[in-house]
Amino acid sequence: MAIVARREDVLEQTRKEVESAGGGRVFACAADVAGAEEIERVIAGAEKALGPVDILVNNAGTSRRMPFEEITDALWAEDLELKLFAAIRAARLVFPGMKQRRWGRIINVLNTGAKAPPAGGAPTAVSRAAGMALTKVLAGEGAPHNVLVNGLLVGRIESDQWYNRWRDGDQSQSYEEYLADMASDLKLPMGRLGTAEEFANIACFLCSDAGSYINGCAINVDGGMSPVV
Repeated sequence: MAIVARREDVLEQTRKEVESAGGGRVFACAADVAGAEEIERVIAGAEKALGPVDILVNNAGTSRRMPFEEITDALWAEDLELKLFAAIRAARLVFPGMKQRRWGRIINVLNTGAKAPPAGGAPTAVSRAAGMALTKVLAGEGAPHNVLVNGLLVGRIESDQWYNRWRDGDQSQSYEEYLADMASDLKLPMGRLGTAEEFANIACFLCSDAGSYINGCAINVDGGMSPVV
């Protein structure tokens, strides 16, 4: 397994946790995937350490929302570089080998705004919608070669993003109370946020042979938050 993030300390901690749990060898590479050269370095390093890439999960992103007229060209470019072009560049490097070996899985992690962009949801919703189109294009081209490509559209999932917002606030309530209030305010049907493990479960399913006839789909992982589309 190869894992990529910008912070070396987080990567090293994750590497130790996975390997100590019997998850096999982990190649950890600190990189900013908004840069083309960084992606090339990551893929080359992963292939040298572990062999050809058979599964690619594009999961880079930030949550950026603002009024449309306030989004400068620089902000548009920055968002697209990270959320769209990073996925394009990574896929372009591994797609030919997957087709040649006649087996591959690519998952593009998007968000529910890709299907139903909210007002004030740019630039993220636009970048993610483009990622959904990329998913469909790659799915069609990869299908004859048993290379399956799907998108997972994230709803509200417990993550460091929410923990950091709670930590940086007044902390007048516990973190658990903060999450419960968020779920209530958003009227989440299941009454809670999802967990990283629940998201990982469907990603693992799609990357296995059990998901061998699922291709070109954009699957909401949001506990029923989104309308039917």
